[in-house]
Amino acid sequence: MTISSVLIANRGEIAVRIIKAAKALGIRTVQVHSAADADMLAVRLADEAINIGPPAPKKSYLNIEAVIAAAKAANVDAVHPGYGFLSENGDFADAVAAAGLTFIGPSGDAIRLLGDKVAAREVAKRAGVPTVPGSGGRIFDLAEAHEIAERIGFPVMIKAAAGGGGRGIRIVESLADLDKQFPLAAAEALAAFGDGGLYIEKVISRARHVEVQIFGDGENFIHLHERECSLQRRRQKVWEEAPSLLLPQIVRQKLCESAVALAREVGYKGAGTVEYLYDEDSSEFYFIEVNTRIQVEHPVTEMITGVDLVQEMFRVAGGAPLSVTQDDIRPRGHAIECRINAEDPFKGFVPAPGLVERLVVPEGDGIRFDTMLYEGYTVPPFYDSLLGKLIVWGETRGECLIRLGRALDNLVIEGLATTIPLHQALVRSSAVQIAAFHTRFLEGWLETEFSPKNHIRSEVA
Repeated sequence: MTISSVLIANRGEIAVRIIKAAKALGIRTVQVHSAADADMLAVRLADEAINIGPPAPKKSYLNIEAVIAAAKAANVDAVHPGYGFLSENGDFADAVAAAGLTFIGPSGDAIRLLGDKVAAREVAKRAGVPTVPGSGGRIFDLAEAHEIAERIGFPVMIKAAAGGGGRGIRIVESLADLDKQFPLAAAEALAAFGDGGLYIEKVISRARHVEVQIFGDGENFIHLHERECSLQRRRQKVWEEAPSLLLPQIVRQKLCESAVALAREVGYKGAGTVEYLYDEDSSEFYFIEVNTRIQVEHPVTEMITGVDLVQEMFRVAGGAPLSVTQDDIRPRGHAIECRINAEDPFKGFVPAPGLVERLVVPEGDGIRFDTMLYEGYTVPPFYDSLLGKLIVWGETRGECLIRLGRALDNLVIEGLATTIPLHQALVRSSAVQIAAFHTRFLEGWLETEFSPKNHIRSEVA
């Protein structure tokens, strides 16, 4: 069934991104919104908008009944969940299907299987994908945690079985630390995900975070190569690029093939991402998790492959086979994405919602800015601080960095603090210029090298 109308069950820049992709395919768009988002850009761009509740996400964007009711009222064919909120909620996918609508993503069963990190590890093992040494499943008591930690060796990482987005993770250096952190991690996991289940993994020092974009139509499965996502703060990605510069070709091939094997193992349908840790010292890679949705960083993959991933999601969800084969995917050049947040990087990244008094977006070949902003828009304080993503492409990584530096200098968002200065400083970092970083690099760099004195614009932009 070809999709002719869609309800976007999300907000912010990803809602704008989905609307643009839908309109390019001639699909009617219906945007849900909270009372706080009545004037957001996605509402202005959509063909129709429906208020589904108060500002609090639990009463609006996370309210499954309200979203389904809006979809029925708008008489749409499908629901696109974007990322975050209900995008990886299997019950939501089931509710959409039960309402006679198409969920643009994998099935509820697939979301539940791959969304549980312990179950996903077992799928990875069946597919022959290497996994990080750790517990074979959920850990139910501290004594078991002791046994596993002593067997694999410290430091270890306690992780929420149902976690995501870097939440519910604690690094433990000793048994005494484990005794302290284990109950706290369980409580944190229960509060964040409604599931207090934990498991343990070995910490790989100086690891790189590399992920592979996969796509399937249920019968055919491909990869669209890898992304480097090692620049992270508190396990939240800040800067992403494609391809990964220092990944040996033979490792790159095995990594991507393993991701496709995992997709084939579960008959995956839709866009997804398989995430790995890569140990440069041993040239080994290890499976972390699967994200059963479109990723924030998907534009860098689009920039090097020329494939519109969101449009492909619509086609596949509508019953069409993949429009490209593996042989069609021929990456070209290099792309980098900077997440621009409403946060003050000089004050501990405190959120900085407020009025956008002036907006100047850089233009030119190889420059893209995915955003929800417009002049006169007031960024509300109730949601994630992401304002937009500056994506730049170049024939080489060096050319890409030069173009990115110029684009950052020309990007102006006045009226509130943003993370633009952070990215300006990163572009000029000697370590970043040669891609000599790992998942723990950024936090150390922030403490030792980042200050208002070492970037171009120290004033609020």
